Formats: sequence, structure tokens, C-alpha cells
Amino acid sequence: MQFGIFTVSDVTTDPTTGTTPNDTERVRAILKIAQHADQAGLDVFATGEHHNPPFVASSPTTMLGYLVGTTKNIILSTSTTLITTNDPVKIAEDYAMLQVIADGRMDLMMGRGNTGPVYPWFGKDIRQGINLAIENYALLRRLWEEEVVDWQGRFRTPLQGFTATPRPLDGVPPFVWHGSIRSPEIAEQAAYYGDGFFHNNIFWPMSHTKRMVQYYRQRFEHYGHGRADQAIVGLGGQFFARKNSQDAKAEFRPYFDNAPVYGHGPSMEDFTRETPLTVGSPQEIIDRYAAMREDVGDYQRQLFLIDHAGLPLKTVLEQIDILAEEIVPALRKENESKRPAGVPSDPPSHADRVAKARAAGAVAGEHVAGEDRWTGATAEDDAAAAHAATKKGAAFGL
Repeated sequence: MQFGIFTVSDVTTDPTTGTTPNDTERVRAILKIAQHADQAGLDVFATGEHHNPPFVASSPTTMLGYLVGTTKNIILSTSTTLITTNDPVKIAEDYAMLQVIADGRMDLMMGRGNTGPVYPWFGKDIRQGINLAIENYALLRRLWEEEVVDWQGRFRTPLQGFTATPRPLDGVPPFVWHGSIRSPEIAEQAAYYGDGFFHNNIFWPMSHTKRMVQYYRQRFEHYGHGRADQAIVGLGGQFFARKNSQDAKAEFRPYFDNAPVYGHGPSMEDFTRETPLTVGSPQEIIDRYAAMREDVGDYQRQLFLIDHAGLPLKTVLEQIDILAEEIVPALRKENESKRPAGVPSDPPSHADRVAKARAAGAVAGEHVAGEDRWTGATAEDDAAAAHAATKKGAAFGL
């Protein structure tokens, strides 16, 4: 099982000192955080994508490309790549380039983001968010998998005889996660392609996360990618740890109370009871997160948000050390001891995907244009599936 961290890249005043980093300081701090996570032995570092203050991660591939050369082992990912407002052609080329530079030590997560105004900033209509996600990803798949693409859709100019460059490493595109908190259409999309589904449940009760993941698993099996328990699932989380619970709560409380997202709202005690945020000793965090498999099944990736709300860099690096040295070993042992045979322990690596493609005789450019090599269906012509997903999701209370 993979464990790592993700950043939303917020620039927030430290409520205990009144100090606010500038954009340059925050970007450089994020790079140090990723490098420290690699040195500590964590598996994944992921960055979000935002185009508005107070966030600074506007160019994930630039940040991750730099980290390729300054880290050794950690998987570099996005926690959001805006599939709705970015041009699929640019995504195809940017992330194939990153894949080549990283020698496959990367993946990415498609998402719609949480900032409504980003749509008109990039000439898009937020009311078309789901349809943009479906069409843009269908085109992205073709750009990665076909050497020459002829395409026409609703939301961008047509393509005639277009080849995205560079081509994916070894002819196999990067592994893709689809991130969503509340949209069954996105869980349906992930299942349709046999991709990973990431539920970033940092603000939601586990009962909601359970329904979303169960729905994705059922649809994954429906589309013939394997058993429901073999679907590739990731979860988000938050924690703050100190040696004992009292110290953790006392130190984190001013950051929680003044955080841009949940500050001045529910109490820290109410929020930790209703969401995965856990503030306490390492053992309390271990106990809380080890129990999550009882709700969502055996899953493959757990990412934590730990560098937000104005926490100083020194504190964040200490949290990484606690995570890597005390929490992850215990969680890994607990989860893997209970994982059934045949259920993947990790998401597929680049080497795994290359081997599978070679064994199947299917690499980019060797299958029917526009056709999904696993199901034989074409997503851009299957918008009805997403509409049906909404109705199916309603049955699960989504």
C-alpha cells in the first residue's frame, strides 16, 4: 500500500506568529516538503492545481519536473489536474513529457477543482463541468493511445491528423486517477476505463465516502476490469500528531480555528468526529486510519494533507518524520496482514502496465482508433452512461 502526502499550496498566515510567507517562499517550502518526504521514505508526493490566490500551485508539471531531478524514489503526482478547464492536447503533451523525464515515476489525478470562477477564466461554462470532464478525458485517452487523431467534439476545435508529442513512455500512458468528492458520474468514468478512483474525503463523513467507493467498485466490476474488491482506490486524509494527544490538540488548535477553509466554523472536536481529520498521538492516528478499510475495503493509496493552515515549515517536516517513522509502518503492517489474496496492494506501476500491454499485444497505436482496449466501447459516444450514472448514484444517496 502506498502512503504519501499532498499539498493544496495555500498561502496562509501563521496565527501564532502573524507571519505570512510570500508566494516564492511558499513554493520553495513545498519543494522542500516533497524532497523531505522522499528522504523519509514516503511513497507519494502530490500537488493540486489552482489559478487563484491564496494558492500558488498553478503549474504542477513545472513543480513535478523539478522534483524529478531532486528526488530519488518518491512517486510524483497531481492531486488535481483540471480536466475541465485545461486543453486535453496540452495535458497529453505536458504529462507525457513529465512521464518521459521521470522515467515513469509519476501519475496524475483528474479533477474539476473547487474554485467556480476558474471556468470563465479559461473560457468554459461551469454548468458543463461534468460534460467537459467526460469529453476532454475521452480525447486525452485517444491522444495518448493513437499516433494520429482525427476528432471532433463540442468543447474545442476539431483535430485533423494530429499527433501529440512526445509519445508516452514505452507506448503506455501514465496511470490516471479520477478524483471526486460527490459526483457519481466521475466514479462511473473511473470505472468505465478501469482507472483509479480517489475520494479526497477530508471534509466528509466516512458514511459518504463508503457509498462513493462502493459505487465505483460495483461499476468497475460491471465493466469487466476485475472483481469489485480489485478496483484501485485511494483516500485523502488529515492529521496532526505529537507524542501525546494533549500536546497535539493544544498546538494545532489555533491553526484549525483560523484555517481559511474550516476556521471560525465547527469546533475542532466536532470536525474530527465527523471527518477523517485526526489530532492526537501517533497511535490514535494509526487506529483511526487502520479502521477505514472496514468501510471502503482494501485500498491502495492513502494521502495526507499536512502542510496547510499556516503551519511553519519546521512543523510540517516534523509531521512527515512522525508519519514515516511511526504511523506508516504500523498502518502498512495492519493493512497488508488483512489484505485478501488477489487484491492489489499498490496501484499499477509503469513497469506493470508495460508488461500487461506487451502480454496483451496492445500498446499505443496498435488498437482500433477511439476504442477502449478493454471494453471495446468509445467513451465520447457514451455520454448516456454518465447520465445513467447520476440516476444510479441517487439510489446510493449520492
